[in-house]
Amino acid sequence: MRILFFVLVSSLIIFAQPKVPELKMWATDLTKTLNSDELSNLNSRLKTYEDTTSNQLVTLMIASLEDYPIEEYSHEVASKNKIGTEKHDNGVLLLVVKNDRKLRIEVGYGLEGALPDALASSIIRNVIVPKFKNNEYYAGVSDGINAIIATIAGEYRAEPESDSDGGGSIIFTIFVIIFIIIMLFGKSTGGKSGGFYYGGSSGSGGFSSGGFSSGGFSGGGGSFGGGGASGSW
Repeated sequence: MRILFFVLVSSLIIFAQPKVPELKMWATDLTKTLNSDELSNLNSRLKTYEDTTSNQLVTLMIASLEDYPIEEYSHEVASKNKIGTEKHDNGVLLLVVKNDRKLRIEVGYGLEGALPDALASSIIRNVIVPKFKNNEYYAGVSDGINAIIATIAGEYRAEPESDSDGGGSIIFTIFVIIFIIIMLFGKSTGGKSGGFYYGGSSGSGGFSSGGFSSGGFSGGGGSFGGGGASGSW
């Protein structure tokens, strides 16, 4: 009985659930890897994306899960913070576990058709991971966000797997060209661009609003069913 008790207690310790944070901003970095300007830029873009589409795309970077399954933790973070709207379940969480060298894209029910598991996996392999391997964490998160937004808009297609790390850069270049075309078209018609915002910073991220004067993130009641993909670098 003592041996059985020890095994049970050890299992609970090994797989103890890490704390699930209450997210106050669209971009949160608990590892202090990203600087204030980078967080500000991400928050500005993600807020603008939500304002123009109602889709809630949130990114979180933490240090370690201490062997806790990333799929379970990602689902718990997304569900607790109710990312996405209750009506459309249109939330996405990009989770980066820096010290474990793992990441996951968690997709809400309502976006599983627009962002299927295969495309989420392609974004991780071909866009984000090449940057992370070079310790370019902001570029990886930024490019990943662009790719997720492009996929939901129907502008991203999975690329064949390659041993070269240059694939992510090529894909990102295509995204930038598409974005510039959209912006130029929007200006020429005097209307709003239908794409996403890639503008400058207007505040700071993390759990404090800092100079970010447009308010913080608040979940809208979205639900998640385990859709998405995980990866490592």
